[in-house]
Amino acid sequence: MKKLTYDEIPDAVMNLGEKIEWIELLLKEYFYIHKLNDRSQNYLVKEKCSSRFNKSDLAQFFYILMDENILFFDDKREKYNRSKMQQFIVENFTYNGDAGVQTTINTISKQFSESKGFTYREKQLIFLDKIIWMFQRRREKVAAR
Repeated sequence: MKKLTYDEIPDAVMNLGEKIEWIELLLKEYFYIHKLNDRSQNYLVKEKCSSRFNKSDLAQFFYILMDENILFFDDKREKYNRSKMQQFIVENFTYNGDAGVQTTINTISKQFSESKGFTYREKQLIFLDKIIWMFQRRREKVAAR
């Protein structure tokens, strides 16, 4: 950078001041746009799909859809697919809690494990009967139209 003479300093200071103002404007605009994006993203994150299922039934429902390859993120990598499905449920759904109030899901891995294991076989059969009954009722409605 060239050395300035005393006569050139006032102009250089003015020029520098204008550049600083320009940078400040750009930064304000940048932060304004990002705040808008953050707000809209927060809104989307907070709005989740509600469910009439309890947490266990919701996990079983998605586990069945995943296990039968109806819904999947990666049908080749089982562990990755399971992890992504659990994350998807946590981020996008609420369940019908004990007091009948929609409750956010912090983790659903325990319920997913129960859905996979044979320890809860009877519970799974009851859930499947419930789903089959819902689908049969739906079929009757459609057929009656």
